[in-house]
Amino acid sequence: MQIYTRTGDKGYTSVIGGMKLAKDADRVKAYGTVDELNSIVGIAASTDGISSELKEELMTIQQYLFDCGNDLATPHGKNPYRVDENLTLWLESRIDEYAGIPPTVESFILPGGTKLASLLHFARTVARRAEREIVSFQWTNDMNSEVMRFINRLSDYFFAVARVVNSQDGVKDVLYERSGRVFHTEITKADLKD
Repeated sequence: MQIYTRTGDKGYTSVIGGMKLAKDADRVKAYGTVDELNSIVGIAASTDGISSELKEELMTIQQYLFDCGNDLATPHGKNPYRVDENLTLWLESRIDEYAGIPPTVESFILPGGTKLASLLHFARTVARRAEREIVSFQWTNDMNSEVMRFINRLSDYFFAVARVVNSQDGVKDVLYERSGRVFHTEITKADLKD
């Protein structure tokens, strides 16, 4: 099988359904960033010392990210979408389970700690960039809105898992030294005035 096609030599690529687009089109940027994120998740999943449970979970997320890329590369109505609300609900259940494991924090956390936690924080920031690319794409195109929800929740997932990894390895999160209290757990009367 020949890997190169030469069709992209002039800056164009084809998406599902055969439509030709510039390689810097919003659609291509969106699914390209999701593909980049998938690669980072693969690195995290192959990190030495990762638990078999987390490795399996990250590999499941890789499958879901490929579904996201597929949906972003599919012009509306060409094929059925693959991402639905069940993927986001699954992520939310994982986040809820992880949230109670590490100690509570009320300030910003810097990316760091163990190598795996650092990779998960890196994945979190690339998920946020993917989200920004998807937002740009959706302004001018019909798309599967469930992809946006999933990617938005995914960055929260990576944050939660990175904290758990550090906690389980006995490594304290790196707190931002000049941070004030940013995570409020209860609503005060002052909050209700706004």
